[in-house]
Amino acid sequence: MNSQLVKYVPRFAGSRILVVGDIIVDHFIWGTVSRISPEAPVPVVNVTKEEMLLGGGANVLHNIYSLGGQAVLCGIIGNDEMGGRLRQLLTSLGTSTQGLVQGRRPTTVKTRVIAQGQQVVRFDREQTGVPSESTSNAILDFINRNLADFDVVIVSDYYKGVISQALMSSLLQRVRDVEQEGGRRIPVVVDPKPEQPSRFIGATIITPNHLEAEKMAGMRISSEQELSQAAEILRDKFSCEAVLITRSEEGMSLLEAGKEMVTIPTMAREVFDVTGAGDTVIATLALGLAAGASFTEAATLANVAAGIVVGKIGTATVSSAEMLAELHGEH
Repeated sequence: MNSQLVKYVPRFAGSRILVVGDIIVDHFIWGTVSRISPEAPVPVVNVTKEEMLLGGGANVLHNIYSLGGQAVLCGIIGNDEMGGRLRQLLTSLGTSTQGLVQGRRPTTVKTRVIAQGQQVVRFDREQTGVPSESTSNAILDFINRNLADFDVVIVSDYYKGVISQALMSSLLQRVRDVEQEGGRRIPVVVDPKPEQPSRFIGATIITPNHLEAEKMAGMRISSEQELSQAAEILRDKFSCEAVLITRSEEGMSLLEAGKEMVTIPTMAREVFDVTGAGDTVIATLALGLAAGASFTEAATLANVAAGIVVGKIGTATVSSAEMLAELHGEH
């Protein structure tokens, strides 16, 4: 089937995706360890390099650009140095920053210390919770004014507070309005956190991982039969057209309305780091749908991209050239 998917990759270039969600700066500190601290039984990391990378919804956008598509990010940043760095990173990609709303909270930063290829520690600087009314209204205003310009909407939920019930209700209503006004369907693709799952009722497709699917379905998944049952529960619960459950080394499973569940085996040959893999999956899935692929074809493209990205260390992305090479069987 992979050879049949090649035609969609060049079409990514004509796709425009709106990414709405939680914005994170991924701060990586790289180093080496040669001794244990005399002050406490912890490794002493000799820092050799630092990186500031796009994380959360911003990493979803970065994946879209890496694959040749276009996207705009809508979410909250702080009036701080990290917010400025994030604007610079987005501008360097060539994307608009008009969807960034400067809130009262600081920009979310996740700092990871990596030594000898292993994560030693992570510390987070963030303020979560529902944004202020003025901040929420600014986000909704941007969505209402610009939604019709996009082919697909991605909701990137890291449960930091941006993706509220009110925001999702307004977003989905605007999607329906655009469809009625112009007869154009805009799929809404959601990468959900299991907290307050009712927020996502009415989405086109949701992409929980195995653990998130268990929590939202309210059951343990330890067999193919239970997996199919859980996917059906989720599809009914969210009134969505399809559910894509990502399952790490076991690949992905897709359930569409009125069809049997399809399992797509993993494409990964070596797994070094799963950081941001979910962002790669949802970005590629959305690009596939924007390019005219079916749910199964788009999910298979996402599976190929995930297999590439987990072979890299850090918050990585996949290029269209890497996708084409993998689809052609050129490892």
